[in-house]
Amino acid sequence: MSPLPLPTHALQGFRTLLNGFSQIFLQANSGCGLLVLLAIAIGAPQLLGGALLGCLSSTLTAQRRGYAKADIELGLYGYNGVLLGMLISLQFAWSALLPLLIIVSAGASSLLLSVWMRCMRERQWLPAFTFPFVGLSWLLLWLAPVLQLELTQPVPSAAQALDWWASLIAMARGLGQVIFLDQPLAGVCLLLGLLLADRRAACWALLGSTGGLALALYQGLPQHSALTGLYGYNAALAAIALSQVHRRIWLPALGIALALVLQPGFSALGLPALTMPFILTCWLVSATQRLLRKAAADCTPLPPASQDKVRREKMP
Repeated sequence: MSPLPLPTHALQGFRTLLNGFSQIFLQANSGCGLLVLLAIAIGAPQLLGGALLGCLSSTLTAQRRGYAKADIELGLYGYNGVLLGMLISLQFAWSALLPLLIIVSAGASSLLLSVWMRCMRERQWLPAFTFPFVGLSWLLLWLAPVLQLELTQPVPSAAQALDWWASLIAMARGLGQVIFLDQPLAGVCLLLGLLLADRRAACWALLGSTGGLALALYQGLPQHSALTGLYGYNAALAAIALSQVHRRIWLPALGIALALVLQPGFSALGLPALTMPFILTCWLVSATQRLLRKAAADCTPLPPASQDKVRREKMP
């Protein structure tokens, strides 16, 4: 088979990168990925270079390792690299080591994800989601003093009064915080991207962000954090993920509540939550569903023909 012409090959490569950006929200849609890129350019242009470098590094690593072409083109090897590139650009002051750190960590995320996906398909492991990003981010933050990386100081946002306008802005911010953005316009871009890819996912993402905000305020969690969307992004991701697999409305709703309940525990452990509450929520729901199905199957009586077969097999 002859190789693709250069323009077609370049177009396919660009589409693959865009799919990597859209996979952050569990979509494989290049239009959605383009709007995610636009959201980063609007909300935090200083993170755009790290996001692109991370996506390129993780995708090229997968290609060089000869991983499944369909998985690569769907963007499955891109999204962890995007998140790592953004987090490294956000957390660490600029140095000559920073691009190398993004390249190495993004490439490592593809290596980890490949092993995980193979175990998922062969041994029925639960999906990895963004676990390579979370695990490598925790490792990098722990190694920062050893690597002589200087942490940047976060810029505090202005305090806001709780009213209907602040609540609307917080819903958009809840979507933006998935990729470390607190600009409401960036959140609107992300919502438009989800609407373009999957209207049902967009509705659940908005419900997740709204539910996370409402539950955080109801439980008396810090109002400032709630209004900047920090209690909405894990709930939004959990709602999207669970709504794709389970058509029952109550399961994504349960995921929204569970993601919020799990999030404060990471502060107690001295770890940044990142997207780990979303991952744990999906794992807990999926594992519980598997156990319930197994228990139901064990309790279901076999038909008479099958019972006779089992008795014959047990006879000496």
